[in-house]
Amino acid sequence: MQTRTLACYLCAITLAVSAAAVQAEEVTLTHKGLTLNANLELATGKKISDGAILITHGALAHQRMEVIASLQKLFKERGYSTLAINLSLGLSNRHGMYDCKITHRHRYTDAADEISTWMDWLKKQGAQRVALLGHSRGGAQTALYAAERDNALVKAVVLLAPAIGENTDATTYQKRYQKPLAPVLEKAQKLIKDGKGDAVLEHIGLLTCNDTAATADSFVSYYGPDPRLDTPYLIPKLKKPTLVVVASKDDVVVDLDKKVAPLVNGKRVQISVIDGANHSFRGFYTDDAVDVTVTFLKAAGY
Repeated sequence: MQTRTLACYLCAITLAVSAAAVQAEEVTLTHKGLTLNANLELATGKKISDGAILITHGALAHQRMEVIASLQKLFKERGYSTLAINLSLGLSNRHGMYDCKITHRHRYTDAADEISTWMDWLKKQGAQRVALLGHSRGGAQTALYAAERDNALVKAVVLLAPAIGENTDATTYQKRYQKPLAPVLEKAQKLIKDGKGDAVLEHIGLLTCNDTAATADSFVSYYGPDPRLDTPYLIPKLKKPTLVVVASKDDVVVDLDKKVAPLVNGKRVQISVIDGANHSFRGFYTDDAVDVTVTFLKAAGY
């Protein structure tokens, strides 16, 4: 009897795992000659047509990093389907962290194009509504997409510790890489002016890579004088209900609450501070971020 009970128990576990696997799926599509991939997590009993949260990861990261995987798991538990995309960063079918040994040829604005491509994919799958969510640099790029492409499918925007202009300014560059920004930026800008935007700059710092190579076009897209690199600049341009989630102990995006506070109006733009959370919202702070997001989405009619 005990053997039969154990067998039934193991069978039930196997079926549960199999069901969960069916709900999770890597999907791919082609964009500008590159294969893009994403992880689709369907909530129990839900279809894509019921809607999805499109999640974009941070700079040079990926869709299976801890914070993104945790977000997908927790949203699924709360009945929300998610599509966590991998930004290609110029590489076909990219997985894992970007290898700093590879020359950077991607540009900051490429992310908005890829988010747009995934939005088209969701529409073709029958999605009736989409919420956009981005973390860190992915939050800023999500805001860029939402500000410049007012897609009717998008019902709400959630920005988790989104990047600000100071993350790529001269002061931060000097502090992070122990070298001045101006000479590198001026060289890159001159190359672009001379029609040599694809020329490669060696031994430079770029985002999370301390000693890497990048084309002039790539470097200027992240470090040039473009106000769109600053999420607070973009927020007033967002037409959909927007929630900015701030980590109180964020040492990457510093003083985000102070920068966003003047933009909050209680209706279209809201802010929520997760007390004690760091930039990655590790541990139970991910739950807190998901909880405030779910409350916001419900209020926004998603």
